[in-house]
Amino acid sequence: MNKELEHSFVTQLEENQNIVHKICRLYTNDSDAHNDLFQEITIQLWRAFPKFRGDSKFSTWMYRVALNTAITLYRKSKRRVKTQDFEGVSFKISAEAYDDTVEEQLKLMYSAVKGLNDVDKALVFLYLEDKNYREISETLGISEVNARVKMNRIKGKLRKILNP
Repeated sequence: MNKELEHSFVTQLEENQNIVHKICRLYTNDSDAHNDLFQEITIQLWRAFPKFRGDSKFSTWMYRVALNTAITLYRKSKRRVKTQDFEGVSFKISAEAYDDTVEEQLKLMYSAVKGLNDVDKALVFLYLEDKNYREISETLGISEVNARVKMNRIKGKLRKILNP
């Protein structure tokens, strides 16, 4: 691959790497699995980059490749190794009163989202990233109407879980 293409890829990956980290956070439970998934997604992005036509924004294309890679690996993993969640390890440095309300709400939300199927999990992720339904539908390869209907159903499920 030529140097200009390589430079373009590295630059755009560095600018958008938080997308990959967020997806890794959704689909993994520990830092080793996170790093492995990040590496695998980066490899898949690199392999697919020469075919990127620029019909959509790089970030939209990156979401699609990253989510497809994460979902594929998640489905392929037959062997489960018990891991500890990031949230399970919490160190409090200060002995001052600590309000963990927001942290607890985030834990609950992540727990609820992890219980969803792969496509619904990706849909919630993109929704929380403030993607509009057109971008969500393009990224997931579903119709815009289907994305709206699924999201409304998911919101109902999550409300029941988060507000019993």
